[in-house]
Formats: sequence, structure tokens, C-alpha cells
Amino acid sequence: MREIGTIKLLQIQTGSLKIGTRPTSTYDPAPILVVERLLLSQDGAQGVLPNGERIVDIHNARHPQSRNNGDNAISIGFTAHYAAMRQRFGPHMRDGVAGENMIIDSADSFTLDDLGGRVGILNAASGQTFLFDVLKIAAPCIEFSHFAAGKNAAQGDTLSGTDLKAALQFLGAGRRGFHIAPVRAYENLSVQLGDTVFVAR
Repeated sequence: MREIGTIKLLQIQTGSLKIGTRPTSTYDPAPILVVERLLLSQDGAQGVLPNGERIVDIHNARHPQSRNNGDNAISIGFTAHYAAMRQRFGPHMRDGVAGENMIIDSADSFTLDDLGGRVGILNAASGQTFLFDVLKIAAPCIEFSHFAAGKNAAQGDTLSGTDLKAALQFLGAGRRGFHIAPVRAYENLSVQLGDTVFVAR
């Protein structure tokens, strides 16, 4: 296995990040909740608060308003990808603003091929390594592209066709993140800040 970074940020989405209906729908990162630890399963993620309370991510299959579609339960992103987004769009593109569950601190950028179809996470507390299949890229939506570009569709301020295509292409190919899933049903699958992430193939 090849080390690619350590977990810098953990978070869940407590609600939908898209507001309204197209063509005036917008992206709002307010429902993103930063947590200290994640419990993960094939259903998705739960965030653990300092008092031990568990909050279910909206992409978890067990969430009452779940946005799980079978292959988007858990997501990861990289600090190098956000550095590129900030360089293009500005400082509002802070680490994790796209809502990925885990942000991995790495100086390198990654494509789907770079990740080789599987990643491992070494839990620093237990010493256990958990394996995840890398399922697909997290494709950027129109709303997130407008947010990145500082536009507000609700006020009629949108990207033109050519500019929208360019933004979607820039945010695509994995820059917006990746969806992963545990390779099997682990017992006590949890991750925390500082855990090491590997390419497992």
C-alpha cells in the first residue's frame, strides 16, 4: 500500500446543500457539520459529537430524507484539490465546502485512475486498517459550480453556457471528490483526525 495523506477534516451533511428548484436553485454549505469522528458502514456515515451523540449524514441510507442512490454514501476529497479551487475561484472555496465526509491532507492531486480502485484507512487508535472501494468521481452539479464562481441563480446571476461548461470541467475528473464504500461489513468501523490513508492496490 502507498501512503497518500492523513485525514485533516471530518464532516457530515445534516441536510441538502441545494436550495430551490432549477433554474434558480442555489448551493448553500450551511448544513455541513464538522465532527471529531465518523462511524462508517455500507449504509453511509454518522458523525460523532464530543458528547457522544451520533448524527446521521443525509447520504446515509438510514437517514429519513436520505439522498443515497446506492453508490454515493461516503465521500472523500483532498486539500490539494481545494488549493486548486481557491486559486481559480477564490478564498470562499475552503477545505470541505463541497461537503465530502473526509478531507485528506495531501500535496498531490488525484484522479480516479490514481486511486487504483481501492483505498485503505489506518485507524491510529486501534491499529486496524479498513479498506474501501473507490466507486466513482463526485460529479459537480450546476449549483456548486455557480457557488464556486460566486454566482447566485436565485438573483438571476448565472454562468453563461461556455463558462458553466468550463467550471464543470474544472471541478470534474475527481477534483470535486470521490465516492467510496467499505469492501465489507466491518465491526466498529470508525475514522478520526490524523488517520493515515493509503492507495491499497
